Amino acid sequence: MKHFEYNGIPCRVHFGINVLSKLPSLMEKLGMKAAIFFSTPQQEAMAESVGKIVGERAITTLSKAEMHTPTHVAEKAVLTVRGKSIDGIISIGGGSTIGLGQAIHMRTSLPHLCILTTYTGSEMTPILGETENGRRVTKREMKIFPDAVLYDIELSNTLPVRLRIYSGIDAIAYVAEALYASNTNPTIAFIAYQGIRALYEALLIIKARSEDGDARYRALYGAWLSTPHHRQLFGRPHAETHVAVLPHALACNAPSMTAAMQKLAAALLDSEGDSIKGISLLYDRLDIDVSLKRLDMAKPCIDEAF
Repeated sequence: MKHFEYNGIPCRVHFGINVLSKLPSLMEKLGMKAAIFFSTPQQEAMAESVGKIVGERAITTLSKAEMHTPTHVAEKAVLTVRGKSIDGIISIGGGSTIGLGQAIHMRTSLPHLCILTTYTGSEMTPILGETENGRRVTKREMKIFPDAVLYDIELSNTLPVRLRIYSGIDAIAYVAEALYASNTNPTIAFIAYQGIRALYEALLIIKARSEDGDARYRALYGAWLSTPHHRQLFGRPHAETHVAVLPHALACNAPSMTAAMQKLAAALLDSEGDSIKGISLLYDRLDIDVSLKRLDMAKPCIDEAF
């Protein structure tokens, strides 16, 4: 029998419809009386709207989150936090905002609460990737985990359909990698299967009927089951890059990862036992472009990646 080790995620999760209504009581449990709300510039209005739910406990909104979490942005945010006597961090959005919240959480040890609007999955990981002087710096510490995460189905509807699809495939890329990771175990394999199956089924429905409530529920559920652990370089769009690379990564690993590829194929409907075929079929049905050229990925960057 194979030896394995499993460590549970030390994070409180609230999942469902209208879970934003739990925000005031959850802040109280975490001891937040003066919170800062983080977002990207594009989601500033949403962050301010959510802040109104908690009234005077929402001290300020900082809409400076950027892709790949530049350290200079994090350092300026820390100054704001300390200057306003903030005692709690609330991140609203996707990977960029969650990353900024994690960076401040790690630097200040203040309680961190995430409110998800995408299928990023980066909220459920002990890994923080920051960009310092143009290079990616990755940190792995258990304290990077947030204290609580809210998954409100209605918030995922604020994301354009195309971004929902790419965000969902991004989540599949992470969870597929978990099937053949060196530290995989039966629990992770089971969760990965459930996550891939949920996302596969949901994304096809969302492509045809973006307002379908059950599909949005399944997609967010599948994303919750996905936990990223991959580095990002070259300043390319996070989700789109993973989507482009996934089929090639699977093809590269397939010969030496037979058991993992069989599990992946089982989760991909209509794959006929072939995980590469299953992913390709899903991409065709979702009209996904896998060209790195479309992402302005220059050839020197490709050479550096390898």
